[in-house]
Amino acid sequence: MPHSPTIGPDAGAPAAAGDAPAILIEGLSKWFGDFQVLRNIDLRIARGERIVICGPSGSGKSTLIRCINRLEPHQQGRIVVNGTELTDDLKRIDAVRSSVGMVFQHFNLFPHLTVLENCTLAPIWVLRRPRAEAQAAAMRLLERVRIADQARKYPGQLSGGQQQRVAIARALCMNPSIMLFDEPTSALDPEMVKEVLDTMIMLAGEGMTMLCVTHEMGFARAVADRVIFMDQGEIVEQDIPERFFGAPRNERTRQFLSQVLHR
Repeated sequence: MPHSPTIGPDAGAPAAAGDAPAILIEGLSKWFGDFQVLRNIDLRIARGERIVICGPSGSGKSTLIRCINRLEPHQQGRIVVNGTELTDDLKRIDAVRSSVGMVFQHFNLFPHLTVLENCTLAPIWVLRRPRAEAQAAAMRLLERVRIADQARKYPGQLSGGQQQRVAIARALCMNPSIMLFDEPTSALDPEMVKEVLDTMIMLAGEGMTMLCVTHEMGFARAVADRVIFMDQGEIVEQDIPERFFGAPRNERTRQFLSQVLHR
């Protein structure tokens, strides 16, 4: 039977009256065939808020954020991103995707293009920016993620951590107001994780609205305004990091944290 998520007293507090949320999700449900992967999700994310979503494998975390830019269609409920409701209308989907950047687990860089070409492809062809302007903007972003010296190399010549930083820069080249991260460090060797997390911490410090699916609980403690725990397609608990980690209210949350914090 569906249950109400355990929510701390300040968790998910709406923005001040009149401030539209960056993302509004109401009654969201999704199925893959007969399997229901998301169950009646309600979530409001304020502009500039930094959300970490955690939970066991198969809990629906990645599917949830993939629904936010329509990489996965939903069957019930509604998703409103920057005031635009996601439907089957391609113009609405394009409008949302133009303001939402996404970084994947496996980088998804084009192997036959250089780092700089990967970063300028969409601005040139989608935003119709002049090539010189797109290249200058891309180089500034590659500087921000501390990888500008690799601009002329191909992805295969870079480490995993470097490739993921390129992927972050590529997403930023579209000047998004929201960034989605789908387990961005899970495919990396342990020594490469820190360089990617440091880049994400930099973005968080600049006020970017962020949703990050991750098992990096240290990152959640340091950066998140709110931590959300999902299980079996539902939001089970959400709270500010201090209470989420210090005094989780739901037994399922306590079990999960005991596993991931004491490995």
